[in-house]
Amino acid sequence: MRKFFQEIKADLKFKTAGPGQKLSEPSRVPKEKPRAEAAPKPRQGPTDEAQMAAAAALARMELKPKAKLPSSQEAIKNQVRKELMAEAAASEKGLSAEEKDLAPPEKEGAAALSVSGVYFICPLTGAVVRKDKKEKHLREAIQSYFSVDPVAASIMEIHTFNKDREKVRVGVETMAKYLDNIYLHPEEEKYRKIKLQNKVFQERISCLEGIHRFFQAIGFETKTLPTTEEYYVLKEEMLTKLEDLKDYKEQLLSSEPVRAQLDRQLCVFKPSPEAARFELPNDFYNLTAEEIKREQRLRTEAVEKASMLRTRAMREKEEQREMRKYNYTLVRVRFPDGYILQGTFYARESVSVLYNFVREALRDDWLPFELLGPGGLKLTDENLAFNECGLVPSALLTLAWDAAVMADIEASGEEQPGSPLKPEILSRVQTLS
Repeated sequence: MRKFFQEIKADLKFKTAGPGQKLSEPSRVPKEKPRAEAAPKPRQGPTDEAQMAAAAALARMELKPKAKLPSSQEAIKNQVRKELMAEAAASEKGLSAEEKDLAPPEKEGAAALSVSGVYFICPLTGAVVRKDKKEKHLREAIQSYFSVDPVAASIMEIHTFNKDREKVRVGVETMAKYLDNIYLHPEEEKYRKIKLQNKVFQERISCLEGIHRFFQAIGFETKTLPTTEEYYVLKEEMLTKLEDLKDYKEQLLSSEPVRAQLDRQLCVFKPSPEAARFELPNDFYNLTAEEIKREQRLRTEAVEKASMLRTRAMREKEEQREMRKYNYTLVRVRFPDGYILQGTFYARESVSVLYNFVREALRDDWLPFELLGPGGLKLTDENLAFNECGLVPSALLTLAWDAAVMADIEASGEEQPGSPLKPEILSRVQTLS
């Protein structure tokens, strides 16, 4: 009996040997001799142990949290958030617009910019400067003008660098009264002294940039009188130049801020199928660091509202908000021969400016024409601004000649030039990339 149980135990051990363990064969099982060319054994199914292991593995996989694919709205939100965070980071680092545009593109094969930036012409030097360098250049130009005419230079500072126009108006009118009193009552010593700590002087005049240079330029000097208070006192020799004081007052009242003129950056391109493709630099967008944060919130709200029904008034309000985002627009005008004229404009300029721009480029500026917008819509109201017509931040327009006039020209039999554009403009023709 004991021998019988030992054989059963050995047989169970043979069947349940674990992986990596050597199977022991019971002595009672005779070894078979290898057969020549034995037929292949049929493939067996997985053992019970293998099936149990597979089930356990599947159970563990089920317990792991599954990755959730983002919905389309979530993807949009994430992309917008990523872009705006990158823009905000760039602004916080103090990168200038020029440095941002010159930075290598993030994506491989990024298209070249349609225009390198927005540029201005300084009225004092005639130099063409980038938008972000404009104010610095104006300051340097006005500073240099002090060696030529210190009175005019100080008046330029007052009107140009004080942005609150109402404060400038009040301050300038108050100074004009001071000068009037001196001119009308030169014998009165009290009018030739201005107390610097006077409340009116402090609130209306002293707060203006350039004001102290103006007083020095027109003949005032700072003095501490026996009362230990500081005054501006007119120099004695200026009493013989009262007419000059009158002229200075008139200049002060009539002057305007020095404004750099927007450079149109006129370009002409050969016919191209790429005419409708625009790649604009950051200069064209009216977004400061604070506005970028606000824009992030607005974009997020816009994504959430995308699936909501909106009234016409709501849509128009959003469209108006979109239009205010742009300071400038890049406009291309395609001529019937395929040539393309390009220029930069303020987004709030009227369409009449564009008509003049095109007319000045024509060989025969008397030829009547119309400009057609997207879909062939005629831009007949020249008083509308670009952003009111939806022509921001870029637009491709088509020029159409007056049919009756062109028919008369053809009937006359006169030989017409190859292109209606001026030769000096055609000489600068480029290939649109």
